[in-house]
Amino acid sequence: MISRARQLLAAALSGALLMLPAHTGIAAAQTAQTAQAGKATAAAGKVQSIALAKTAADVKRVADYWKPEKFKHTDSFSPATPGAAVVPKSTSTSAGGAAGPAARTAASKASATSTGKLGAGRLAAPALPRKGAQVGSTMGKVFFRFGDKEYWCSASAVTARNRSVVATAGHCAYDPRQAKVADYWIFVPNPGLGGEQPMGIYVASSISLHEDWIGRGDYDYDYAFVTVHRGFTWVNKNGQYVMQDVGRLQDNVGGLGLELNRKPGTYTAAAFGYPAGAQPDGNRLYDGKTLRMCREGRTIWNSPAPPLDLQKGVQLPACDFSAGTSGGPWVIGYDPDRKIGSLAGVNSLNWDRNGDKRYDAISSPYFDTVAGMVYQRAAAQSTPAKIA
Repeated sequence: MISRARQLLAAALSGALLMLPAHTGIAAAQTAQTAQAGKATAAAGKVQSIALAKTAADVKRVADYWKPEKFKHTDSFSPATPGAAVVPKSTSTSAGGAAGPAARTAASKASATSTGKLGAGRLAAPALPRKGAQVGSTMGKVFFRFGDKEYWCSASAVTARNRSVVATAGHCAYDPRQAKVADYWIFVPNPGLGGEQPMGIYVASSISLHEDWIGRGDYDYDYAFVTVHRGFTWVNKNGQYVMQDVGRLQDNVGGLGLELNRKPGTYTAAAFGYPAGAQPDGNRLYDGKTLRMCREGRTIWNSPAPPLDLQKGVQLPACDFSAGTSGGPWVIGYDPDRKIGSLAGVNSLNWDRNGDKRYDAISSPYFDTVAGMVYQRAAAQSTPAKIA
């Protein structure tokens, strides 16, 4: 976000620049390239990664917390929400997110790790699993703990060079109100109705976010890209549960592509997630057990919401999603047969725009060049070759 003082300064500088002689030819091109490089470096400096389970002992600690018995009770977990906020002429509440546990390590500033051109359009292409499957299972739930309470959100696997990246909402990974990161964070793609994990369990290695979410809770940056370890399943051997390595996430479930800088109004998208929370009138339309899709619709710019520090939100109208869908993907070009497409946003906030106490829209942060840098930071992380 740009403060009023910085806006005035920017306006003053713009006026001064208009009085300078125009550059021409090579000099103009070099000036533009230098300015662009400066912007990219400044943006990359605001990308932060927070380490979670880095060692085999860390992974084992998290895995032991999520024994099969625990998954039998996931219906009792809360679809996490950071709290409602009143917005002029509208009511909004988060689609999911929560407070965090004790912080583990100080966030470390990332340097620029560009792996592709961050212009408008596709940064990463959708990918099917390597194991011969013709259908992807990229979407699922993330489970985590804040303090002594368990929560969950929605999420999706994204194509990445390390084949190990999950996209979700920032508030499903870090609570800026308490300056705390989620603990015991795992991703379960395509979970069963009874809590089964048919595609494995993936423990978070590190979480990459924008510093304006970490430090300010700025909803323009309410997204997180999480690097996960190789997956595992629990196998009962002689009455004891043993971790069995099942490989990397993308190899098992495929991955959504990634689209950046797509202007609202120029594309349509479908939103996905596991809604479970009540509508503002108290009615519950969903139970959170089944993946749901809001029909594909044309995106629009969201009205600014100063109480949420939201200025670049993108809205998908005609969607009645409630809590639990936070972090679920917005997909461009969704292929219902192969169940893949390209990620263009994540569920962040639910909206009751007409005040009838029913949600009628959902919004996502705008996935611009900075979002691409956060993704690239997560895609550049490495994890051990084996976890069990």
